[in-house]
Amino acid sequence: MNATLLDRLQQELDDRRTTTGLRRDLVVSGPQGPTLGVAGATLVNLASNDYLGIAGDPEVLESARRALRDHGLGVTAGRVLCGTRTVHGQLEASIADLVGAEDALLYNSCFDANLGVFDALLGRDDAIISDELNHASLIDGIRLSSARRRVFAHGDLADLERCLAECADARHRLIVTDGVFSMDGDIAALPRLHELAQSYDAALLVDDSHATGVLGATGAGTAEYFGLTGGVDVLTGTLGKALGGGAGGFVAGSWAVVETLRQASRPYIFTNAMAPPLAAAAVTAIQIARGRPGLRERLAANTAWFRDALRDLGYDVLPGQHPIIPVMLRGRSLARDVAMALRDEGVLAFALSYPVVPAGEERIRVQVSAAHTAGQLEEAAAAFERVHKLVDCA
Repeated sequence: MNATLLDRLQQELDDRRTTTGLRRDLVVSGPQGPTLGVAGATLVNLASNDYLGIAGDPEVLESARRALRDHGLGVTAGRVLCGTRTVHGQLEASIADLVGAEDALLYNSCFDANLGVFDALLGRDDAIISDELNHASLIDGIRLSSARRRVFAHGDLADLERCLAECADARHRLIVTDGVFSMDGDIAALPRLHELAQSYDAALLVDDSHATGVLGATGAGTAEYFGLTGGVDVLTGTLGKALGGGAGGFVAGSWAVVETLRQASRPYIFTNAMAPPLAAAAVTAIQIARGRPGLRERLAANTAWFRDALRDLGYDVLPGQHPIIPVMLRGRSLARDVAMALRDEGVLAFALSYPVVPAGEERIRVQVSAAHTAGQLEEAAAAFERVHKLVDCA
């Protein structure tokens, strides 16, 4: 290997090791659920996106087994070749029906969907105005586009309006936002964003990965939550969180938007089709998400209870209603120290520090599931209480 490149990479890794530390993947055992096995111990799992608790649902798993038997593991071809199976069309129709769109298009992940949507729809005569806290996949997808780029301060509608005015000469203006922001768990002010889009003849793109299945009466997401179904021009989302937790992403919108992506979106055209067992599992997961509103009710109750419990213990918890609960532990290693102490006490939760969040905004991100029992949440709260006494969390 080239010595100059190797030396630079080694130096940068050494610098990272002494500052933020090097990431190591945690190896867990057992199926996804409210508990996980770690190093021989069973921990209460507060680290996953399985919001509705259906990743291990017997119906979801049986759908995957049947598809594995009938279609095989994978298709060894892209959708535009011989990779399309009937289940792909069924899943796209289910997604479109869930979110109230004319059509939907599958990708292997929402990261792929966000990488492929901007360059296919927009050009150098257009402008993209993006919230500064949008997900990395949106940021990277926007970078791949030749469109003009503007970033507005997080949730700052006055700053957004300034950016829209500055881009008045663009052919198209596209406002881009997460529906639910993954680090803070806050919900985008979609009604006002929709109003500004209409006022400035702009389109609106929402990544609803943390909202699909979770928010709204039927789990349709942020737009349904605000009574704005049909008010989003382009919706992206994932099947790897609340909707079964397997893999896959999508773009939903008008027929013209989706058909354009079929013709021009590179991550759709130049990669293998989604594995049929995952697609079949997602179809069933959507049916469950829509047909069992009690899951969202239990999720909301679990979330409210655990938020209150953490506050009562003296933790600094960012306000909100979403099952993403940020516990602020500002300081260079405090969040990491608390996360390690929690693991010793039987709870799995991860610390987030720079560059994932800004320096000085370190936290533990707790994620609650409808599958958590009252006993598991009480056990987790007791662990947080013990850790609060062991570690200076001020």
